[in-house]
Amino acid sequence: MPVRLIALASPLIMVWSAEAVAQTSSVIGADNPARPHVRAMRVDKAPILDGEVVHDESYALSEPVTEFWQTTPNSGAAASERTEVRIVYTDRALYIGVTCFDREPDAIIVSDSRRDAPLDETDSFSLILDTYLDGQNGFVFGTNPAGIEYDAQVSNEGQGGFGARQQSGSGGGFNINWDGSWDVRASVNEHGWSAEFEIPFRTLRFPRASDQVWGLNFQRNIRRRNERAYWTRMPRQYTLSRVSQAGRLEDLVVPQQRNLQVMPYVLGSTTRQYTANPETASNTGDFGVDLKYSITPALTLDATYNTDFAQVEVDEQQINLDRFNLFFPEKRPFFLENAGLFSVGVSEFSGQEVELFFSRRIGIGPGGEPIPIIGGGRLSGQLDGLNVGLLSMQTQEVTGTVPGHNFSVARIRKDLPKRSSIGIMATSRRAAASGELENPDHNNQAVAADGRLGIGQYTQLSGFFARSFSPHLAGAEYAYNANVSYVSNVWRINTTLTEVADNFNPAMGFLRRSSEYRKLTGLLLYAWRPEDLFGLLELRPHVSYQSYWDFGGFQETARWHIDNHWEWTSGFEIHTGINFTTEGVKDSFEIADGVMVTPDTYDHAETQLVLITNQGRKISIYARSLLGGFFGGTRTNVSGTVRVRANEALTAELALTYNDISLPGGDFRTHLVRARISYSFTPRIYVQSLLQYNDIANIWSVNLRLGWLQAANTGLFIVFNEVSDTAERFGFSSPLSRSITLKYSRLLNVLR
Repeated sequence: MPVRLIALASPLIMVWSAEAVAQTSSVIGADNPARPHVRAMRVDKAPILDGEVVHDESYALSEPVTEFWQTTPNSGAAASERTEVRIVYTDRALYIGVTCFDREPDAIIVSDSRRDAPLDETDSFSLILDTYLDGQNGFVFGTNPAGIEYDAQVSNEGQGGFGARQQSGSGGGFNINWDGSWDVRASVNEHGWSAEFEIPFRTLRFPRASDQVWGLNFQRNIRRRNERAYWTRMPRQYTLSRVSQAGRLEDLVVPQQRNLQVMPYVLGSTTRQYTANPETASNTGDFGVDLKYSITPALTLDATYNTDFAQVEVDEQQINLDRFNLFFPEKRPFFLENAGLFSVGVSEFSGQEVELFFSRRIGIGPGGEPIPIIGGGRLSGQLDGLNVGLLSMQTQEVTGTVPGHNFSVARIRKDLPKRSSIGIMATSRRAAASGELENPDHNNQAVAADGRLGIGQYTQLSGFFARSFSPHLAGAEYAYNANVSYVSNVWRINTTLTEVADNFNPAMGFLRRSSEYRKLTGLLLYAWRPEDLFGLLELRPHVSYQSYWDFGGFQETARWHIDNHWEWTSGFEIHTGINFTTEGVKDSFEIADGVMVTPDTYDHAETQLVLITNQGRKISIYARSLLGGFFGGTRTNVSGTVRVRANEALTAELALTYNDISLPGGDFRTHLVRARISYSFTPRIYVQSLLQYNDIANIWSVNLRLGWLQAANTGLFIVFNEVSDTAERFGFSSPLSRSITLKYSRLLNVLR
C-alpha cells in the first residue's frame, strides 16, 4: 500500500480505536434490565380485524405498551403524542393492535396507499420481530392510516443494502421486496388513527420450541413534525433494523405449525414484433406453480416449476458514461425471500461492486433478454443453530443462442453474539451444451468465506475472501475485502481495502470492474445537532476518499469528496460539496456515438449541490447537480425528481437526468426521462404506469400494470409493454414491440 494512503487511513483507525474503548462500557447487553419487555396474552377469540382497537374485547386483558422515545427531532425525549400497543395471539396468528393518538387528527399525513410504499414520508407505524432472538435478523411489518401492507426481511441488522426497491440488490440487508402472507386494517377517527395487524405464525420462521421469547421493537412516525419514535430507547444513528437494540416479547407459546402453500398461476399473452420482416404476432398460454413447505418452523422448502415473472415492473433505464458494468437490482419474487442469507461481498460502504451470488444471472441473458426457467428449489432457514441456504435452478436452452444451465449455491452462516458471524458459500454454474453452443466460459465454480466481528456497540470488523475456478482461465482467481467501521451518534468512520485479481470470475456473481484492482476507501463524518441555530436539525460535515490501482501501481480512479449536509427540522436539506477526481484510462473507449476517450490520466475538480425539500409535502423535489471537469473536458450534470401527491390514492413522479458534455473527442448531450403515475383504488387494487425515454438508446418504453392483489402478492395482473424508437426527436416513429399479458395466481393453504 502506498505510504501516503497509509497516512490517510491511520488517523481514522486511531480515532476509531479511542472511541471504541471509551464506549465499550456503555453497551446495552442482552441481559440489561433497562431493555423493555412485554407479555403476549393468549386469547380464545381472535380480534375482529377492522382497524378499531379500543372497543375490541380481545385486547382488554393484554398489557399495553405506551412509552415511546424520540430519535428525531429531539433525541432521547418522550414522543410528542401518546401511542398504545396491545399484543394477543391465538393458535394461528399473532395480533397487534395499535392506537396512535393525535391531538390534531386533521393534520395526519398519508402520502401513499400502494403496497410496500415507503413509510418515511407519511404518518406510520412499524414493528420488527426478531423471532430467533439472535440480535441480527428479523421480519418488519408496517402500515399507515390508509392501511397499506408494508413488509420486509432484515439480515445483518440491515447492513449491506440501502433499502430502496430500485437501488438495493437481492443481497441487501434490508429486503423490501419480500412479501409475506398477513393482513392489516387501519382507521382514522377523532382521537387519531389506529391499526390492527394479523400475522399468521406460518408466515414467520422461529425455533422449534413451543415457549418463545422474541426480540421486538416498534416505530411511530409523525410526519408533520419530522418525528421518529421507538419503544426502545434508540441512539439517533440507528433505525428499526438495529435488532440488537430491540426489546422482548415474552410468554409466547406457539403451537407447532403445519404449513404447505401452493401457488399455481395461469397466463395468456399476445406479442407483436414490428422489427421482424415481415411483422410477427404470437399468442401464447402457459401455467406453472410455486410450492412452500415448512419442514420445521425454522426451515422452509420452496420449489418452483415453469417460473414466471410477468407481473414484475421493468428495469429502470440507465446511461453508462464510463467503461464499467451497470448494476440492475433483482425484483423477481422467488429470488427475494431470505436473499440476505446468500449475500457475500455486498457492503453498505462499497456497494454492489463484488457480489459472489447475483440472482439476475439466472433466467436473464447478457443483453437483458429473458431465458425460460424450467424450475428449481430452495431450502433456507435455521438448522441446529446454523443459517443454511441451498438453491438450485435449471434454465432452458434457447435454440442456437444459449444452452441450458444449472445454477446452484450453498450457504452456511453461524450468527454469534455481539453482532458477529462467520460463514462460507459455494456456487456452481454448469452448461448442458455440445457442438456450437459448447463454451468453457459457461462452467464455473466459486467458494467464499466471510465474517463479521462486533466490538462494543459502535464498531464492527468485516470481510470476505473468495476464490473462483474457471477451466478456461490461467492465473490468479481471488478477491478479498476487509472493512473497519465505527458508527456512533456523532461519528461515522470507515476504512475499506478491496483486492480483485485479474482472472477472478464468479460466473454467478457481479463485478463492477472486470479487471484487476486494489481499492482503498476512507470516510470521516461528524454529525452535530445544534440546540438553536436557524432551525437546523443536524449538520454533517464529512470527507471521503476512494482510489483504485491496478497491480502495477497505475491509478485508474480516485476521488476526494468534501461535503456538508445541512438538514432542517422541517425535513429540508442542502448538500454542498466539492470533488477532486482522477481517471486513468489505459485503453480507448467510446463514451457516445463517435466520441472517443483516449488513454491518459485526467485530473479534475467539480462542484456538487443537492437540494431536498420536505418529502412529506404534497409536492416535493430532489435535485442534484455536478459541474466540472470530465475526461479532459467539461460536464454539466443535472438530475432531479419531482413527486406530486394529490391524495393517498394518486401519486406521480417525474425524474430527469441531463448531461451536457464537451470532450476533446467531441461534444454530446444525454437525456433520460422517467415518469411514474400510480393510482390505488384500495391498498390491494392499483394501476401503475412507468414511461421512460432514453436518447442514447434511442427508445421510448411504456410499462402499464393493473394489479388486484390477494395474499403474499398473488392475484390478478394485466401488464402492457411497448418499446418504440425515436427516429424523430421527442416523437414516435413506430413501435418496435408491443405485448399484453394477463396473469392470475392464487395462494392455497393446503394444511390450514
